[in-house]
Amino acid sequence: MNDRAALDLLLEHGPLSRTKIGKLTGLSKPTASQLLARLEAAGLVVATGTTAGLPGPSAQLYTVNARAAFAAALDVTPLRIRAAVANLTGEVVSEFELPTPGRRTVSVVGQVADALDGAVKGAGLTRSDIHRAVIGTPGAFDPSTGRLRYASHLPGWHSPALLDELAAELPMPVEYENDVNLVAVAEQRLGAGQGHENFMLLWNEEGLGAAVVIGGRLHRGFTGGAGEVGFLPVPGTPLVRRVIKANSGGFQELAGAQSLPRLARELGVKDIGQGHYTDVASALVARAAEARSGPYRDFLKAYATALATGLASMVALLDPELIVLSGEAIAAGGEPLRARVQTELSELAASRPRLVLGAVRERPVLRGALESALATTRDEVFDTSR
Repeated sequence: MNDRAALDLLLEHGPLSRTKIGKLTGLSKPTASQLLARLEAAGLVVATGTTAGLPGPSAQLYTVNARAAFAAALDVTPLRIRAAVANLTGEVVSEFELPTPGRRTVSVVGQVADALDGAVKGAGLTRSDIHRAVIGTPGAFDPSTGRLRYASHLPGWHSPALLDELAAELPMPVEYENDVNLVAVAEQRLGAGQGHENFMLLWNEEGLGAAVVIGGRLHRGFTGGAGEVGFLPVPGTPLVRRVIKANSGGFQELAGAQSLPRLARELGVKDIGQGHYTDVASALVARAAEARSGPYRDFLKAYATALATGLASMVALLDPELIVLSGEAIAAGGEPLRARVQTELSELAASRPRLVLGAVRERPVLRGALESALATTRDEVFDTSR
């Protein structure tokens, strides 16, 4: 327990002296010295400079050995696989992006291996140096069948043998997690969810989804489908049947990024733009957030009402303390959109949770996957009792 406490302090504060570690842990100087000697012998800490030049006598500084272990993360979408490697301190040492639309003839296992190898080689490592990997995908792998559900738009990922094939290809333990859940992990560890045991995250980018954190832990549901709110029937859209086959539902059709260009046209916006629907939607929302009147302002209000409509059903069921709004199609609206959604939701829901914008804007799925992989890696590597 003392070893782990010291390692956690070094991760949090950076280099510390023996005396400082003793003060922070409450250990005596001899015990702190023995602890550091043990951790140094185990390769978990290294000496790094001294306190020379600072007030008081010079003392040796120690830090976590960043190269004691490495973790990897992969963020999978229909268009690309993004991979990253981080050392034990959490520093990202390499990233690699593999476009996948032109690689339909390459198996999913081959795509994952190529993306991972790109990041591993960029860090000057080999696959065997990676202690653990976490892969984030749309949908979720059903724990009872091992098959991917709720993501029919992800080609090649639905084989019942896929997880076994990936396990045979990759030498490290691999975990699989829903991409929106990983955004919630990133916000919980690094962003707007810090200090909150119960919160919900709504994500709107290439798909519309949610993540639920209860008692500090992700709630995944029986089949892994908790948070697949794009399928949620809501007022204002036709009732969608066989939603899994359609890969859509009421809330997705009402407020999803792919529906925003249509909504803008209906409200008189002329310069819709071209490109991938996520980019088009984000640009529309950004311009609407700056508008004072006219069609863009009407579009922002209608979009906020659409988001609040779906949120009201979730709030009635979960009564969360906090709702984090994330994804480019929401983040582009900034505070004007957040405030409008808060106002609309206060009229539609009995409870009134606080709404905040997500704070982890850069590669949140990848960052959440790395945080998840690092947490387990540290638990295993820091277990000096084994």
